[in-house]
Amino acid sequence: MFVVYIHPKCSTCKRALDWLTRHGIPHRIESIRERPPSIAELGEALRLMNGRILSLFNTSGMDYRSMNLRDRLPGMDTEEALRLLYSNGMLVKRPFLIGRGIALAGFKPEVWKDTFAKT
Repeated sequence: MFVVYIHPKCSTCKRALDWLTRHGIPHRIESIRERPPSIAELGEALRLMNGRILSLFNTSGMDYRSMNLRDRLPGMDTEEALRLLYSNGMLVKRPFLIGRGIALAGFKPEVWKDTFAKT
């Protein structure tokens, strides 16, 4: 089963959930604000996404901008960045899906289709 972390008001998250349902992919929904991905999940996603920490961040979000992370993130080590993501789920790019050796951040239907076609 996949876990999909969403923000309920996010239209992109709603489209991703609809996509998963239409394709018959079993999933469990979590609120990214109330229960952000664990540090272990974030670390696994980072590994699966070839170590690109920026891929996990919601770079267009208000929290990202207000915390000046564009300038701060390059100087952070991986553990600090993962702790920051865990401490504030709104910093995580959403929807965030993890499970069965797959991790996806953000929703691009063609990427999701290609990813799930390989499983």
